[in-house]
Amino acid sequence: MLNLVRATRSSAGKDTLVILDDTAQLRHLDLERSDRQYLIEQLAGEANVAACDISGRLVLVHQVRKGAAAARLEKARRAGNDMVQRLAAAKREEAQLLSFQDDATLTLALAEGAALGSYTFRKYKTGNGKESELRKLSVVASEVTAKALEETMDLCEATAVARDLVNEPVSFLNAKQLSAEVRNLSRNGGFKVQVLDKAQIEALGMGGLLAVNKGSIDPPTFTVAEWKPKNAVNKKPIVLVGKGVVYDTGGLSLKPTPNSMDYMKCDMAGAAAVAGAIYAAAKRELPVHVVALIPATDNRPGGNAYAPGDVIRMHSGLTVEVLNADAEGRIILADALSYGERYEAELVMTIATLTGAAARAIGTYGSVSMGTADEKHFHQLHAAGDHVFERLARMPFWDEYGEEIKSDIADIKNLGSDLAGQITAGKFLARFTTRPYIHIDIAGTAYLHKRDHYRVKGGTGVGVRLFYEFLKRRAHEK
Repeated sequence: MLNLVRATRSSAGKDTLVILDDTAQLRHLDLERSDRQYLIEQLAGEANVAACDISGRLVLVHQVRKGAAAARLEKARRAGNDMVQRLAAAKREEAQLLSFQDDATLTLALAEGAALGSYTFRKYKTGNGKESELRKLSVVASEVTAKALEETMDLCEATAVARDLVNEPVSFLNAKQLSAEVRNLSRNGGFKVQVLDKAQIEALGMGGLLAVNKGSIDPPTFTVAEWKPKNAVNKKPIVLVGKGVVYDTGGLSLKPTPNSMDYMKCDMAGAAAVAGAIYAAAKRELPVHVVALIPATDNRPGGNAYAPGDVIRMHSGLTVEVLNADAEGRIILADALSYGERYEAELVMTIATLTGAAARAIGTYGSVSMGTADEKHFHQLHAAGDHVFERLARMPFWDEYGEEIKSDIADIKNLGSDLAGQITAGKFLARFTTRPYIHIDIAGTAYLHKRDHYRVKGGTGVGVRLFYEFLKRRAHEK
């Protein structure tokens, strides 16, 4: 991924990215009048990026325009992405970013878009690492501190880590390996990790996680990660719970739609999000106590796979009637939520590729949220989402939705009707925690089949930047 490096002076011969708020500032560049005029004409047409090739040297310019703060930040990120795509097409390996405006957040947003847009997953490509790619961006901006640029780089790295995890096939990333990857992150980030094996999961009575795992030849894992700095502002932790289904066939309720299994390696994107978020929080030493819980297994129809009609006794003691083996994510998350009760959390948030209903509701442009937390928590989370452009659409959480998961033979069932499936799934999860609770369904945003600016094709790393921004804002609360 692109490395962001702070620099104090520009170089006349380098390919150059520019952010400015007035085209008169182009006079700061060593350009011929005709080249300057060409860039001004493009920007007058409201192009997000103006480009000029000056004897093989690329000059790419983004002009900040009036508008809402969140929209301006996103335009800067997209400009950064557009710029690195042009540089990549020209097989450049190094460039510089010059700022002629004084808003550090906009400069950093452009750098962030450039770094995230430069991401590629090449682990399994023959000749990996030998291809020409943009590797370094020198940032010349008096308004940007070294600490702020390091934070942006760390956050981009954490997002890339989550993308890598989502893009890994299950032939490598089974439940045991997922836990090992989180442990490796902890060594670099400085947070604690405990990995519970199958015997420990059985001893805890995690009937949901064990049931989903019954069809697999690989054992499940349950990973507990914790960042607890001495100067934490919260007396009780924020608990993040990520769905870690490393591959989902649907189990005995085998996925019926064409191509629906092709990308089911992404069903652990929630786990990747919480792993990336706690890594970023620990690396930046945010003064917030955070716990991340990751129940992990694959969901297959082999062996003694759990079946529709089965009744599972969960970690909490509640019984669940299984109506569909493909509604497995909520079952393993429920055990994690119940385990999380011991922390008496300030707030609990689950994140998961949970329901196709969420994607059908709002598409790939955002994720859905719902839950029992108070308005303050929702406002803070949605504000964080708007800032990083990982937007959230809040679903109603009326009591009537809970009626749909009542079972005739058990306490609850794992499937509601064919309407509002994203909400009934959230209602199921809410039965397993007594703490203020928010559920985020990323089914539409975790994995893209075509590029959306700096949200690349494949794993997007959604949730990492959202959670980090939320935690950062929590750290600044008095």
